[in-house]
Amino acid sequence: MTPLGTFYGIGVGPGEIGLIPVAAWEIVQKCDAIFVPRATSQDASTAKQCLPKNNIAADRFHEIEFDMSCDHSALESRYTAMAATIAELLRQGKSVAYLTLGDSMTYSTFNYALRAVRAVCPEAPWKVFPGVTSFAALAAATGQTLGEGKERVQILPCPEDMEVLSRVICSNHLVVLMKVGHRLPGVLALLQRMDLLSHTVLGSRVGMSDEALLTDLRGIIGKQPSGYLATLLIRNPAPTIL
Repeated sequence: MTPLGTFYGIGVGPGEIGLIPVAAWEIVQKCDAIFVPRATSQDASTAKQCLPKNNIAADRFHEIEFDMSCDHSALESRYTAMAATIAELLRQGKSVAYLTLGDSMTYSTFNYALRAVRAVCPEAPWKVFPGVTSFAALAAATGQTLGEGKERVQILPCPEDMEVLSRVICSNHLVVLMKVGHRLPGVLALLQRMDLLSHTVLGSRVGMSDEALLTDLRGIIGKQPSGYLATLLIRNPAPTIL
């Protein structure tokens, strides 16, 4: 009987080539199949572009197209179909890697993939390699701390309701705001009302060739900056600790 292959979750980092962990990179180069997600709005997989220069054959890569839908049932359906393909490879004894930006377990599409694969092939071994998150890269690039002493830090995807975000900011020393997207103008307006624009840094596509780093957001009020792949570190000098 052919031993089952292993399913690997690989966080390639936030964008800068070379931030993928050494152990994870060694595994990627050995895997028989490498699945890479690609947003429908993009021409190529950003995660794949983050890999170091290599000689991996093109036919080992399997591109998975996805959209930024909030419809979890649609996402689950798509990943269930993908999991069937991965499970067949694992049963053939092949090793399979799934690449994702940042960290595999932090607001990542890999969560859907792992859950789906374990559902259809629970006997297959799996291993996840942690990766550098976008907010860790943004903190490093701008010299911001992600927490000192007993400071309260909250990480969350940007809510639609700015009042919800306001309450979160008021009760924390630092808010890491991810998945900002089209909500960026509303977030900027809120920060202006709270007088926190000068206490916020924004990073978009950190580590990539077209990265944008802003350490004082007062200069972009009235403009139309992109919120795609944007992360904000919002520091509240005087939080109300509940």
